[in-house]
Amino acid sequence: MARKDLLDIASLHREEIEFLLDQSTSFKKLFTQSVKKIPALDGKSVLMLFYEASTRTHSSFEVAAKRLSAEVTNFDVAHSSITKGESVRETIETLQAMRTDYIVVRHSHPGLPGMIARQTTASVINAGDGAHEHPTQALLDAFTIKEKFPDPRGKKVLIIGDILHSRVARSTSTLLQKLGVEVAYLGPGSLVPKYVPATIPRFTDYEAAMAWAPDVVYLLRVQMERQDVQFFPSVREYHRVYGITTARLAEIRDRGLYIMHPGPVNRGVELCDAVMDYERSLITNQVENGISIRMAVLDWLTPGGEFPRQESTYATRQRISSPVIVP
Repeated sequence: MARKDLLDIASLHREEIEFLLDQSTSFKKLFTQSVKKIPALDGKSVLMLFYEASTRTHSSFEVAAKRLSAEVTNFDVAHSSITKGESVRETIETLQAMRTDYIVVRHSHPGLPGMIARQTTASVINAGDGAHEHPTQALLDAFTIKEKFPDPRGKKVLIIGDILHSRVARSTSTLLQKLGVEVAYLGPGSLVPKYVPATIPRFTDYEAAMAWAPDVVYLLRVQMERQDVQFFPSVREYHRVYGITTARLAEIRDRGLYIMHPGPVNRGVELCDAVMDYERSLITNQVENGISIRMAVLDWLTPGGEFPRQESTYATRQRISSPVIVP
């Protein structure tokens, strides 16, 4: 199925998700075999439209686009006419006149990437909209899990932390369930939504959640910037009750569980320093896999939507064994 935009996970069919994960495997093989650049998007342009600060997502998309030979333009919001009162719609009309092919957008307002997608023929990719969605993070999370569990059906992922404000929790839990993975939430009662899907157990006690027997412990960053009131007594107290302490890490090691975190990590809050050296920490894997997932997404989408997509993307067409290398 051809798509112009990637705005959320809920609208993706399982077949599309599996396709993107398979293509990510192919792209990862390409750049880990010293093939740093391929001409899949040669002549195409990618605009980075980030209204919120980002390091991992922004740099990952930029590297992915350049490895596909696309031209990348970073829109400097701080020095644009937006600071003079220009609306998002006026900005998009200006950018549309530049004939960009892809727009990667991050914004604090939920739904804004969708609004942009309706106003442009460019393919729009949601790189995070408020506390709503972060689809490529969910895809890279699933890809990382599938590397350890090729058939993840029936595996259990415990998501711990600020569920209420987390677009990652929403997107990743939705996608994992589409793949047959069981998901549960753990966090302070004030940070776990009262109404969650019936298929997702809701815990407020760490020991009770671990008795659920997860295979992966997924820690979320405590998003102080999205909290307009105090949701827990103190950072120290949060770490003691819900964080991965040295003692809890020892238990996790004994049970052979994997640890994930979307970053950036708040050390001493979600986890202790020793987690970064834990042999089953997948945090670095997530960063690396972000590039291949975003390469797959860029190659898959069809800007304009006026012509049919080929049955396979560049990675498949080249069969990996004989890639075309651009100097």
